[in-house]
Amino acid sequence: MKPFNADALEDLVHARARLAILAYLSTAGQADFTDLRDQVGITDGNLSLHLKKLNEAGYVAIRKKIVSNRSNTRIGLTDEGRDAFYNYLDQLKRMLDAVPEKPEL
Repeated sequence: MKPFNADALEDLVHARARLAILAYLSTAGQADFTDLRDQVGITDGNLSLHLKKLNEAGYVAIRKKIVSNRSNTRIGLTDEGRDAFYNYLDQLKRMLDAVPEKPEL
């Protein structure tokens, strides 16, 4: 595969908020909505929108339940999501490895 093939970088993963969500979930495994929101640094509405897109693609699983009379939403990375994230990283690494070092002026 050509290292600079832009089509190899999946748009769904490439969006910065979704990339941050997948990166965090790849380290945490799963998180509740509030923790994920705070770690990624986006609003509730933005997080909901991005999670909906990732969930529709099968990249995250969302579980909602009631805990102490309060709604609790847990988000976990699926195997498909983990594969998509690491495939993205592999392609990005190929691209970056093909770039020469910054020349000294």
